[in-house]
This record gives sequence, C-alpha cells and structure tokens, in this order.
Amino acid sequence: MSPPAQAFGAPVLTARIRTGVEDFQVEELDGFEPSGDGEHVLLTVEKRGMNTAFVARAIARWAAVPEHAVGYAGMKDRHAVTRQRFSVQLPGREAPEIATLEQEGLRVLAQSRHRRKLPRGALAGNRFVLTLRQVEGAHDAVEARLAAMAAQGVPNAFGEQRFGHGGGNVHKALAMFAQAGRGRRIGREQRSLLLSAARSALFNRVLAARVAAGNWAHGMEGEVWALSGSRSVFGPEPWSEALQARLQAGDIHPSGPLWGRGGLRSEGACAELELAALAEPESLALRDGLERAGLEQERRALRVRPGGFTWQWEAADVLVLSFSLPPGSYATAVLQQLGGIVDAAAGAA
Repeated sequence: MSPPAQAFGAPVLTARIRTGVEDFQVEELDGFEPSGDGEHVLLTVEKRGMNTAFVARAIARWAAVPEHAVGYAGMKDRHAVTRQRFSVQLPGREAPEIATLEQEGLRVLAQSRHRRKLPRGALAGNRFVLTLRQVEGAHDAVEARLAAMAAQGVPNAFGEQRFGHGGGNVHKALAMFAQAGRGRRIGREQRSLLLSAARSALFNRVLAARVAAGNWAHGMEGEVWALSGSRSVFGPEPWSEALQARLQAGDIHPSGPLWGRGGLRSEGACAELELAALAEPESLALRDGLERAGLEQERRALRVRPGGFTWQWEAADVLVLSFSLPPGSYATAVLQQLGGIVDAAAGAA
C-alpha cells in the first residue's frame, strides 16, 4: 500500500533501519497493574528475533496448556528487541521454573498473578527507540523536520504490516467479498485480518486526501473530533476558540472513517472530501464488502502526537529516535515523514 503523502514537504534524509534487532526496540506501556492473585500468571518478557505468536506457543508448551490459554495485548515484530506481557492460565497450579522457559533471545523480566486473561489492546501504548544508520541529509534540515513533527504530530496512517506482503491483504479482502455467499468458508481469524486490512486501506486513502489538501491536522467544516488517547468522538459542531485551543494542545484531533454500515458522521465539506476520496471502483467494492460484513461506521484520529519525542546523533550518520505512541498507531507513520528509509529486515525470513 502506498503511504500518505509527505505532510511536511520534501524528504530530508535517506537512511536504513533494522540492520540489526537492536536498532528497533519496542516496550509495551502497561495499561494496568497486576491484581496479585488469580488463576492467570502475567509474564513480562524481553524477546529478540522472535515474533509474538512464536513466544505464545513457547509459553503454552512450557506451561503444558493449550495455546488459547495464553494471552497478549499486542503483536510485536520479529526483527526487533521487544518487551511485552503475556498471560497464561494456570488455575490451582504453580508456574513451572522460569529457567525452563528462557532460551537464547527470550528472557523473563517479571512474573505476577492476575485474575483475568490479558486481552488484545490492554496496553497504554508503546515506547520506541529506533536507530537510523547510513543517514544522508543535512542535520539542520533533519532536526527542523523532527521539531515540526514533535510540535504538530504526524498523519496517523496504518502501517504496511496491516496490509500483508505487497499489500496483498486488500486484494484478498476483495476476493473474499466477491465470493461471499457462494459456499466458500474462511477462518474467523483470517476473515478478521482481511476486514481490518480493507478498513485500514480506506482510512489511509481519506488520510492521503486530507494530507494533500493540507487540512489533516487543522480540521474542516463538518469535522468529527477524536479525543486524544480515547476511541471517543464528538461533533460536528460550530468552530470556536475552545476547539482551537484543544486542537493546539493536542487534546483533540480531526478524524477519518473506519468504514461500515450507516451514514458518515461527518458533514458538509468534510463528508464530501471523504466520499470523493473513496469514489473509485476498488474503494466502492471495499465499502460495499465491509457493509455487507456487518461492520458499523467508526472513526479514527487522523493525527497522532508522539509522546516524549527526543532524538540524538550517535555519529554523523547515526540518528536515534525515542518516542511513545498510543495503541493502534505505527512507528512507520513517524519515519515516513522524514524521507526514504530502507528497512533492512524487509522480506527476511
């Protein structure tokens, strides 16, 4: 899938990322404290060169439980150093020795009891430390771009990983919609993945149109506003100094549609732009498929402000970025506003 257009002008650098797993570090920000008792064991682990599903299976084998007894809040990439929590259901049982779970690339940092399985999305966000190497670009221009991104936020695009290799999940979603009702069955997890890809593609197309129009961060007539750090939205309502102050403070953001049944909540010029951005045949087919699948209209913030955004030059061609993002936002949305960054791990097995 092609990313939304550059929101801050021409690229200011080229670089490489993930030349080694240490160059991409992610730490989950916990959404709650463990209860201290209950039939689930919460494990905070650090993993290197392993994806989340692989670790979940390893925990299930370690605890001698089925895989569905293991929970985690979010999927984390293989080509990275990540710290995240897992839960495993062990009613009336003590956990096996941690040493029998740990292996090269997998270390347990903390263990506690909890009353419930860890559900998807049960985190406050993610903290990233990203190292860009072989950076080419004027330092002054790079730092000016970073300062603008920190102050204004960045377009809240869905990352390429949402769409599968070469964007193939969108094409698979179209095929699934075309075959609906013809007797072909598709697994629940696969169906959910393809519906998500279809919705995300439509959102990114609206976001790209807003970026091209220059109003992705400022709002427009008929805007629906998303509350920062929440899935709640409000509006449309008349423009006011109070809205302006909240927008500048990052308390609210313009929003775009996560497509489904029902009419758009946006109105006026905002609704016109959204419908125009999704009027070509493929978008119409995706819209129709999502509606027939029973999804309801929702909204997502068009802008995200990285928290605690800092950067430093470790060498003339090595730049380290540190920032946090809320759940559902992607580090690639930050990186793509800098320029051409090659992912050295892309396509690796």
